[in-house]
Amino acid sequence: MSQAAQQALERFQGRIGVEEPPGSWHTVDQAQINAFADTTLDRQFIHIDPVAAAQKSPYGVTIAHGFLTLSLLSHLVGSIPRPTPDPYEGAAAMINYGLDRVRWPTPVKVDSRIRARRELTSAELKDGNT
Repeated sequence: MSQAAQQALERFQGRIGVEEPPGSWHTVDQAQINAFADTTLDRQFIHIDPVAAAQKSPYGVTIAHGFLTLSLLSHLVGSIPRPTPDPYEGAAAMINYGLDRVRWPTPVKVDSRIRARRELTSAELKDGNT
């Protein structure tokens, strides 16, 4: 393992269990929901029709697609302030390895404000040659 990789791993391991400050707020408005519906071709009334959502939905308003909320994670996490020392310092690239057990326990209603929180639960080197 390179010295840079070893140092990065040690910095990350030192952050395990530390909840970082939350990121910036983002308002999910109807225009963004509609644009996502157009992109994904998922135009269910509960997302794009405020009148029908008010009449037929248990939420009384339109809600964001779960995948819209998920796709906003890159933006939301990017607004979380970096800790000092910055464990990402010197990283040439960061790769999204994947997500486990993604759930949407609460709908994001139109005009809701959302933000990300982050806490590292583990850090391990997957391949010392990359």
